[in-house]
Amino acid sequence: MDIHPNQPLDGKPPTNNQSDLGSCLSAAFRFSSFRPNQEAVCRAAIQGRDALLVMPTGSGKSLCYQLPGVVRGGTTLVVSPLIALMDDQVFKLGERGFAVAAIHSGRERAASRQACIDYLSGKLQFLFIAPERLRVPGFPEMLAKRKPSLIAIDEAHCISQWGHDFRPDYRMLGQYVPRLRPAPVIALTATATPIVQHDICKQLGLVRPACFVHGFRRTNIAVEVVEVAPSQRAVLARELLSVADRRPAIVYTPTRKQAESLATEISSAFPAAAYHAGLNPEHRKRVQDAFLAGKFEVMTATIAFGMGIDKPDIRMVIHTALPGSVEAYYQEMGRAGRDGEPSRAILMHSYADRRTHDFFLAQDYPKVEVLDEIFVCLGSQAQAKSDLQKRLHLDPDLFEKGLEKLWIHGGAVLEFGEAVRRGPSQWREPYVAQAERKRVQIEQVLRYAESNRCRMSSLVRHFGDVSDSEQACGICDFCAPARCLAQRFRTATEGERQTVFRVVARLRLGKGTSTGRLHRELYPNGEMDRRSFEEVLGGMARAGLVQLLEATFEKDGRQIPYYRVVLTRAGYAVDKSTPMEFIMKRAAPMSTRRRVRRKTGTPRNQRRTATQRVSSTVGTQNHPARSKQESGAPSDVESVLRAWRLAEARRKGIPAFRIFTDEALQAMVNLRPKSRDELQAISGISIRTVELYGVQICRILSQHAQ
Repeated sequence: MDIHPNQPLDGKPPTNNQSDLGSCLSAAFRFSSFRPNQEAVCRAAIQGRDALLVMPTGSGKSLCYQLPGVVRGGTTLVVSPLIALMDDQVFKLGERGFAVAAIHSGRERAASRQACIDYLSGKLQFLFIAPERLRVPGFPEMLAKRKPSLIAIDEAHCISQWGHDFRPDYRMLGQYVPRLRPAPVIALTATATPIVQHDICKQLGLVRPACFVHGFRRTNIAVEVVEVAPSQRAVLARELLSVADRRPAIVYTPTRKQAESLATEISSAFPAAAYHAGLNPEHRKRVQDAFLAGKFEVMTATIAFGMGIDKPDIRMVIHTALPGSVEAYYQEMGRAGRDGEPSRAILMHSYADRRTHDFFLAQDYPKVEVLDEIFVCLGSQAQAKSDLQKRLHLDPDLFEKGLEKLWIHGGAVLEFGEAVRRGPSQWREPYVAQAERKRVQIEQVLRYAESNRCRMSSLVRHFGDVSDSEQACGICDFCAPARCLAQRFRTATEGERQTVFRVVARLRLGKGTSTGRLHRELYPNGEMDRRSFEEVLGGMARAGLVQLLEATFEKDGRQIPYYRVVLTRAGYAVDKSTPMEFIMKRAAPMSTRRRVRRKTGTPRNQRRTATQRVSSTVGTQNHPARSKQESGAPSDVESVLRAWRLAEARRKGIPAFRIFTDEALQAMVNLRPKSRDELQAISGISIRTVELYGVQICRILSQHAQ
């Protein structure tokens, strides 16, 4: 079939002949063959079926709407949330000779007007638009005057409130799609879990969609997850990047300031630049183009960088903080190794990241009582937003965030001129559910970081890729610890080896049990703390002696995840005479530990106070920093806390450190938390500790505030 890009077909051509579709692929896109799973998606769209495509970044999703668009003829309407992504696709299609235009806020008004004229006159094969355009009065009606032949919704996870990158304007797409029918709709995304997949189909009103969830296994990316203190992450990143064949690379940082400081630090060794949303658009484009052209070897960036960026030879992606979700992590680390060559993704984390995410979650999702307060003050008649804020006496940022959430979930209606009125009252349940989902996403990425299973297989399972074999990847930090670059291991101590034998003996009696129950049974008096015990289980899993299986139980209507530990065939064969190579993770990379060690041998916990650790992770929290008395004598409050802890430990028959450690105690003395939330932000204080003892601890600290 001889098809020239500038001569779209009218109507539906024959699509059953494989050679015809292959000829179109070659003639229009200059590809000799399809990538895995592409052809089936293209055929479904060509035949007029709605479709959902979930395939990872770099697997060729774009072709799955572009080829059907050419074959079906007419204009394919593409909705995309990112200007950079749109411009990249427009440029590539234009290079191939297709008639293509884009309408978004970065285009001149005259160019957008001409695009509309060309669309209505049938001159365009592809029209890219930002979702916000559909809110412009008259624009949806203009599109409906000449129906598109295919509608592609790119980055479709943005439509779902369960997705990691939810956009309110995307949520509105479902109400515009019916006007553009009977065109089939294809929704495309790289990061949609099963719950998000279902929500995408529901929100877009897809009719009996063909669903394609494929290709999440990346066989060339070795994943490492390593626990590193925040203060040492920049040092480790620079060390990792010092080897030339680990570049080009992307280093993701949690803040703009960190992206800039890290770029400055490493640019003395090799060409590097920072990229974040705070830079002006011209500068961002200049930096991005220079990186794509190879002028910069390393890009230090926030998550604003990378969407739709097609640089195939990225050898390493480093995260210097824990991402907000597994979906976000997979999308970002998947920018490595698109050329199929060996690459590596390294994720640095610590418990400090949990506190940071909790802090920002509280900012992004105010308490439901705040939204209630705003909703009650709304009326059926629109009122100025500024007047409403004055009446409520709420903090401006809190008011803005609460009103935004009410709008997203329908409780508030924003009208022209910053006026607002009351919407339906059914907003509460979806808001609470979405906030809970965001909390669950943080829990999931924490569990992923702390898990002792094959990294790639865990990612594949997370996205519900049922076509995958779920075999171990053989190259991640779990499967191949000897090949790790960032993570370091040590030989197990004799005490840890004895724990192995105790675990094996217990598991031989049954089919497996939860890790928590196993710890309580083997160490009822707390001789080994839970974290150390689970690290031994991790070592056993790496050695192939046990498997740690994901499971859930229901409590108060919520699904609570946990791990079951079961003995493998190799585990059953273990006895005390068995020679065994048993290794444990080090607390931090050796290179980093050597850099911070002092010649005097000063203990690590005295070199850096708890005050410094908290303030370095969440700069927006204003904890009062009180230095320890120079004489080293305990203060009154410290003595009282120690006495209370000892009495509580004796009452429960457990060691005092099981209540909380000396380091955590000193942090309380220094920081004087006034609430349970502030207490939980302290390193070494678990959620359970706050639940059991938070009120008593805060009372003691309050009574001795002076």
